[in-house]
Amino acid sequence: MRAVQISAPGHPPVMAERTMPTPRPHETLVEVLAAPITPLDLLCASGTSYFGVPKTPYVPGVQGVGTVGGRMVWFPTSAGMAPGDGSMAEIASVPLADLVELPAGADPVGLAALGLSAVAAHLALTWRGELAPGEQVVVLGAGGVVGQAAVQLARIAGARRVVAAARSAAGRERARRAGADAVVTLDTEDVTELAVRLTAALDGPADLVLDPLFGAPAAAAARTLRSGGRLVHLGGSASETCPLDSATLRGKSLRLLGYTNNELSPGQRTAALTLVAEQAALGRLAVDHESVPLDDAGAAWRRQAAGTTLGRIVLTTTGLIGQ
Repeated sequence: MRAVQISAPGHPPVMAERTMPTPRPHETLVEVLAAPITPLDLLCASGTSYFGVPKTPYVPGVQGVGTVGGRMVWFPTSAGMAPGDGSMAEIASVPLADLVELPAGADPVGLAALGLSAVAAHLALTWRGELAPGEQVVVLGAGGVVGQAAVQLARIAGARRVVAAARSAAGRERARRAGADAVVTLDTEDVTELAVRLTAALDGPADLVLDPLFGAPAAAAARTLRSGGRLVHLGGSASETCPLDSATLRGKSLRLLGYTNNELSPGQRTAALTLVAEQAALGRLAVDHESVPLDDAGAAWRRQAAGTTLGRIVLTTTGLIGQ
């Protein structure tokens, strides 16, 4: 079968002919339709992740969409985090318990683009952040996949106002298309200036901040929170440290909450994926993405790593033809 293969950490993948996987007990073969290239895939393949250096060669892809017995399913893998192969192949072997059945007529590419990023956005807002109807939300990094999904999911959960923030003009435009009420530019490391901009875009103090950035943006957003407000942190794409001052944290009795998909139970993940799929089918949830044939994975991988894409790249197999 055709598959994408990482031959050495830190090097882009190449196409290879691989032996068809043999399912272990309690596993089944999935005919892969779509597999996204995610930041976690890039990190694991670099050999510098907190999971350690992956055993090579391996097939990357921590999630995908495919079919089993005519049913469309979403599935996760531990590729790059533990020995074994992932979703960027024509066939993948997946534990039966990990499969999430998708609605009939679902768009496999659109759902692959959403995937675990939308799960993180949804559960960081609702489960971890305890978002209540009528609250005001700040979404940092709103031009990324997590941020785009968060803007829409906050609205679905009943937020009365969603203020988005992004660094690039393209990111800000994606946030606007996602439905943000106001969009703020993150083009400085001046915490006070960023706090002024965010405050001006809000209608009074914020209740909840969704933060995939950390650094100066998170410190600024924390200043906009009401007493007892919550900041949910789920990524450090801006910085691994944050200049959050003690007076802001103590003076407002703020709650700083960490989030990772790795802590989810299978039931939580399944319920979240089901909600994401339902909202996508209703036309309420989508993120910018582009579809690329599996055979062009090497060039697509390099573009995704460089950030020169139209959104999340989703690799598609010949099995998608006729779907």
